[in-house]
Amino acid sequence: MPDVAVVGGGMMGLTMALRLSQRGHRVRVYEGENRVGGLAAAGPIGSWTWDRFYHVILLSDTALTGLLAEVGLSDRLRWGTTRTGFYVDGRWISLSTALEFLRFPPLGLVDKARLAATILRASRIDDPVPLEEMGALDWLQRWSGSRTTERIWTPLMRAKLGENAGAASAAFIWAIIARMYAARRTGLKREMMGYVEGGYEAVLPALRRHAEASGVEVVTGARVTDVMDDGSTASIAIEGSGRVSFDGVVLTTACPTVSRLCRQLTPAEHERLARVVYQGVVCPSFLLARPISDFYVTNITDAWVPFTGVIETTALVDRQAFGGHSLVYLPRYLTQDDAMWSANDEQVTMRFFDALCRMVPGLTPADIVASRVARAREVLAVSTRRYSTEVMPALDTSLPRVFIANSAQIAHGTLNVNETIVLADRQSAAVHGRLAAAATVIA
Repeated sequence: MPDVAVVGGGMMGLTMALRLSQRGHRVRVYEGENRVGGLAAAGPIGSWTWDRFYHVILLSDTALTGLLAEVGLSDRLRWGTTRTGFYVDGRWISLSTALEFLRFPPLGLVDKARLAATILRASRIDDPVPLEEMGALDWLQRWSGSRTTERIWTPLMRAKLGENAGAASAAFIWAIIARMYAARRTGLKREMMGYVEGGYEAVLPALRRHAEASGVEVVTGARVTDVMDDGSTASIAIEGSGRVSFDGVVLTTACPTVSRLCRQLTPAEHERLARVVYQGVVCPSFLLARPISDFYVTNITDAWVPFTGVIETTALVDRQAFGGHSLVYLPRYLTQDDAMWSANDEQVTMRFFDALCRMVPGLTPADIVASRVARAREVLAVSTRRYSTEVMPALDTSLPRVFIANSAQIAHGTLNVNETIVLADRQSAAVHGRLAAAATVIA
């Protein structure tokens, strides 16, 4: 069977390589960093190691839980009931039950009824493609009304997308609502969330071992600088190591990197890749001597707060995993030209923690046990209008042996590990079919 190179050793690349190997291909993964994992990779915080960006597993994430079982980690999967909060007008408000929803102060009864109807309507939509014709805020205004859109939806959209909030289609907000609604339905109306003991520091080595046991070769510290197709083979250039040929190359990197690596693509292909709008993130995390709330996620609508939410991981993960301390993430999602990118880690840490101290009475810098800042430029491909038909990159390129399989192809879902695995399973089957057909023609 053909030799295949997979460029990128994140969850997408490793899962893609595993599935191709299981279909009989000889696969080699090239990862430019000295470790696998990409956005899922863990890192040190004080004396502990945990995910650099926050991750959680929902009961509806069956592709992820299936992969965890496949790599032998089912016994390390833990579930817990979590709560959701809002920070509105300087107040922490719980919004975890139907009764709390009815009491939610920022909205009147009519507003709440329209908000509930919006969520129910979104949960019943089976085909989100028509939603790509309408802006998310316009759709929310139509179904939730002006006050709910102004008080709840617009701040949340701007917190997630910044200036791109106005560019997102209604399919974007549908994907968020659909995933959370499915999780609650599976969890019997409770917020059941899960994690793997040890976080992705446990998951990634297990996935790599399983892939290697299936015949995959993983090469780290190998930065790909060029991808070409000469009509009979595809080849990649490795920084400092020359060029290697394969029967097929699969690129799992972000669209700007695909465009930079594949100079042979047509002008139209380069233009389409450039149309994908990416959100980035700056995400400081803190180990604190004390918990700050009972909520796993706190959504923030007050504009003065510099971060877009509070994720208190230890509202789910046992604090003993961190020596009894609390692990808190304060993410801020950014457009590519946001001034925050130029702030150094110390500036981000101080600004964000000062704001958290204003929000949490009695919290002081003395409560910080350890901190770090993680950054990623290309995290989320925004589902803009007509995304699936006019923007989303295709698997096939004009180079018959070069394929694109990246998270920008999640047209109607939210970016999370489960969706990544679903995409890798689907695209690996398609790549296998293409390579098998090509081999048949040559034979």
